[in-house]
Amino acid sequence: MDETRGVVWDLDGTLIDSGDAHWATWHAALQAEGFALSRVQFNAGFGQRNDRFLRGLLGEHLSDAHIARISAAKEAAYRSMVRAEGVQLLPGAQAWLERLHAQGWRQALGSSAPRQNVDVIVEVLQLDRYLMATVSGDDVQRGKPDPQVFLLAATRIGVRPARCIVVEDAPVGIAAGRNGGMRTIAVRTTHADLTGDLVVDTLDQLAAVAFDQLVPIR
Repeated sequence: MDETRGVVWDLDGTLIDSGDAHWATWHAALQAEGFALSRVQFNAGFGQRNDRFLRGLLGEHLSDAHIARISAAKEAAYRSMVRAEGVQLLPGAQAWLERLHAQGWRQALGSSAPRQNVDVIVEVLQLDRYLMATVSGDDVQRGKPDPQVFLLAATRIGVRPARCIVVEDAPVGIAAGRNGGMRTIAVRTTHADLTGDLVVDTLDQLAAVAFDQLVPIR
């Protein structure tokens, strides 16, 4: 009987309400580069690694050094905002983290965000009480929709991909979960047209047996 099961959570837009903070700091960072970022462009790229996001906006010719400079300014501003103003878990997130932990699910973060951002959020919200591992965009070579971030998370918590559930709010994240052979829960906090094995508007809409139905004990 295989009772080992895992959940890999996306972070921004799935567990935490960080969209406005990311929007404000990306807008300011790109304005300093002479680029007027629109909310539509921001929403379309939300959930991608910074290199993919910036090259999509500014062109494939953008150098690694230029990406690093823009990213450093943006992410430093974002972390300062989080520490100064705090960040909130989205509805249902706390309850599910606690419930799954109590039921013995192995939980991890699989985020496109830089390592320092992930660490700040984990610290501020004390998420290490529930998580066995965290994987950031800095830990992988390829960003979502490549499944590398989720596969590494599954490896770190010692659960086979087929026994893992990815919880995501972005199309590239859902695609990454599927590409990794995992079940998916789509939370439509940032994208209304998401598809997944289960689709909800907020985590607190999930039925009590939702995770067990996707990956039962066997």
